[in-house]
Amino acid sequence: MPAEILLKILSYLDAATLLCMGCVNRRFYHLANDNLIWIRIYSSAFSPKRYNWRADSVQKTAESVSLLSVEDREAGYWKKEYVMKRMTSLKAALAQVLKPVNLYTGLPEKTKEALRMSGISWVIILREKSGKEHVLEHVDLFINDSSVTIAWYGKAWPCLAALSTLDLCGVLPVFADWPKPPAKNGPRWCSLVAKYSLSDMTDSAVLGCDRFVRLFRLDPGLLVGLWKREEELAFVMASLHVSHLVERSTLGSATAPYQLPAHGALADDGPERGLRGYQLHVDLHSGGAFCLCSTFCNLVTDTGGVDSGYVQLVAVHPQNSAEHLPLIGDVGLCWRTEVVDGCVQSCSIMDVTLLDEYGKPFWCFSSPVCMRASPSPRDGPRCAGQASRIDYEDAAGAVRMELVRIEATEEYFIVSLVLRLSLARINRWFGTRY
Repeated sequence: MPAEILLKILSYLDAATLLCMGCVNRRFYHLANDNLIWIRIYSSAFSPKRYNWRADSVQKTAESVSLLSVEDREAGYWKKEYVMKRMTSLKAALAQVLKPVNLYTGLPEKTKEALRMSGISWVIILREKSGKEHVLEHVDLFINDSSVTIAWYGKAWPCLAALSTLDLCGVLPVFADWPKPPAKNGPRWCSLVAKYSLSDMTDSAVLGCDRFVRLFRLDPGLLVGLWKREEELAFVMASLHVSHLVERSTLGSATAPYQLPAHGALADDGPERGLRGYQLHVDLHSGGAFCLCSTFCNLVTDTGGVDSGYVQLVAVHPQNSAEHLPLIGDVGLCWRTEVVDGCVQSCSIMDVTLLDEYGKPFWCFSSPVCMRASPSPRDGPRCAGQASRIDYEDAAGAVRMELVRIEATEEYFIVSLVLRLSLARINRWFGTRY
């Protein structure tokens, strides 16, 4: 069919359908980039609205713009302008929704509304050593105040031995028209959140197991379940902290994650800036059930006990039994697939939100963790029962939670909770030279 006739047909399509048509083959890609078509779409969407316009004003505006712009613009210019302007307006609307901050958590109050409004979802891209890619849409999604837990499972997993990497990406519908639900097969913007090497799934990365699966933790925040018998993929689960989650899921590209803007040093000449007034919020949860949800205020540290570039922040002192906290119910990480589900005991998702003295998020993470047996705390309570601890560490700091199980009541009590903060991070954040 002649190009002129095809262009005439394409001129009747809306923007979303036109973008999809451009994915058919190379010929349709070039035809769907036609500037005359996109100028009309752009003018219709973004021309100033005036009540005294006549019915053909948009058409005239398009014609006047086209006469000036078509010949001196490369093919596809007005398509790019239209898409980028739509994306910019959506991101500006999201920024307004995320502006109110919860004084209790220091996090945006309306994260759930922003996610629902934008239609953001998450995919994993499994890449084979040959370069072939497998894209999987998420199956389950759980949102709480501090984190989002996402799960992928099914029967069509590729062979694990053939895989090399896994990319976790946020996908944003280009033409989100809230409150209408986004089209499932419409054009989407892909933003890389994290990249993982599946060769890191070694014995040191094993988090726990039950009779069906073994769990591997890949940082940051990824949990991979393998069938014990076949050593093949059973499910993948990701836990993402809500701090800057919308930005990380929308503002990156398909190959590079979004980089947070540099934090300017806070203007404070106090002799103890960066060492006082911290607020810590800790959650332990799985499958919507919480066994811990606690806040610790006015935490202080000092530089007197610097150890390997870290300072300590103590939230629960072993010697003070009044600070010891019980866990609610049993600790276990629930998982499911299409054929069977289960629960791995002693594993959970830990969310940590540490605010500085100005109420700004200083260190945030959400990650699978495991409670492992340990010697009884040296300074802890003298009581019969199994001692355990939960450890987490990244470049910003480390968390150690020590617990004792009281057999009489079958409860776990937190008898020590200590954070180790990177002194280099404190200096960068507050402009200090400790």
